[in-house]
Amino acid sequence: MQNTKPHAALLASPGMGHLIPIVELGKRLVTYHGFHVTIFVVATDVSATQSLLRQQCPNLNIIKLPLVDIPGLIDSTATIVTKLAVMMRETLPSLRSAILALKSPPTALIVDVFGTEAFAVAEELNMLKYVFDTSNAWFLAITIYVPTIDKNVEDKHIIQKQPLRIPGCKSVRFDDTLEAYLDRNDQTYIEYKRIGIEMPMADGILVNTWEDLEPSTLGALRDSQMLGRVAKVPVYPIGPLSRPVGPSVTRNQVLNWLDMQRNESVIYVSFGSGGTLSSDQMTELAWGLELSKQRFVWVVRPPIDNDASGTFFNLEDGSQEAQSFLPKGFLARTSEVGLVIPMWAPQVEILAHPSVGGFLSHCGWNSTLESITNGVPMIAWPLYAEQKMNATLLTEELGVAVQPKTSASECVVARAEIEMMVRRIMEDEDGFEIRKTAKELKYSGEKALSSKGGSSYNSLSQIANDCELSLLFRKAKAQGS
Repeated sequence: MQNTKPHAALLASPGMGHLIPIVELGKRLVTYHGFHVTIFVVATDVSATQSLLRQQCPNLNIIKLPLVDIPGLIDSTATIVTKLAVMMRETLPSLRSAILALKSPPTALIVDVFGTEAFAVAEELNMLKYVFDTSNAWFLAITIYVPTIDKNVEDKHIIQKQPLRIPGCKSVRFDDTLEAYLDRNDQTYIEYKRIGIEMPMADGILVNTWEDLEPSTLGALRDSQMLGRVAKVPVYPIGPLSRPVGPSVTRNQVLNWLDMQRNESVIYVSFGSGGTLSSDQMTELAWGLELSKQRFVWVVRPPIDNDASGTFFNLEDGSQEAQSFLPKGFLARTSEVGLVIPMWAPQVEILAHPSVGGFLSHCGWNSTLESITNGVPMIAWPLYAEQKMNATLLTEELGVAVQPKTSASECVVARAEIEMMVRRIMEDEDGFEIRKTAKELKYSGEKALSSKGGSSYNSLSQIANDCELSLLFRKAKAQGS
């Protein structure tokens, strides 16, 4: 019997920042809109991916595409962006074969920003094509706008270090701009501009934000006199899509320890699945936490000098003991107030715990949404990619974070400044106001996702309707032939 439900194929590039929201989008399409969903994952062998691959639900299937060998295709010093772009390009034949092998042909293909070259496969197989920006609307704005500006405007930003003005949006300071745009001779620049050109070729652009979080930027993306002339296609805010607290998470050391702490008394410290600190910065952070005299949970990975994204593709096994790279005596001195966890911790469950009152974060958008959706204020510590833009959005626009005056991606942030920021978030009057704002955004995000008229629910419903119409048209055409 022919399938009567729309079937969406989703494509996720490597990295938890892409995979997590893609999986959550698939779940919502199944649960709230009656879809069959197949998620194609271009995953490295990072063990953390495996838990998501097991989180299947009825009518949702996850297929892991074979890894591609790219070292011979790129320079050894290539950036993450270049590696991801080349990896996704080389995966296209496998994706095409996997789609053709499905029992029912997908109605639509939804890719993340590194998968836009798969539009050719969607067109060949008569599928609707969408791109899912798993970050925020401001990042989407600069991504699609940069390819349209002339060299003089670009020179003013890159060479003269003037802010880049984006119609209808907050300007991007030079200090916040993506590293991808700073060297026009680098392949990263070429790949990012290509992505910016290809995104508006979709039938629609999904973005992991919601109306009340970024109203001005979303308005500009729809306004034909502003960014709408660049976006060209409908923009659908469908967030916040982030991991929910798992119903079957076992009580482990971290959660048991948190159970014994006062409400909102613990600061959680983590730099995501790919972020790393230098040896000097690791030492200063340890001293800053100790001097603050606040309770903490710190997810620690061995330091890597001169590579802030050092574990994005190559997650260490954690065999290096923490005492070998933390200040002498730190673990003993802080054993009563702090918990140091090697490599990985159940972040969503930690942020949802009532004992947690702050999050020192690299500002990856996944972590940001996990913090906001739990009403937890942040210390913004950006390391790479669009994280500096995210940090500015959190501190200057949304008011849910504080940020070091010293650029964490450029210099070592001193222990005194770290101590001050931790105290500010955890015990100052200013921190209580920031926490109040974070909780207001939590409820705003919940409202957006509500099936009772929420703005993000309605956005995804529009896409579902388009897919259903396409399916009906396809059936009518098949019957007519």
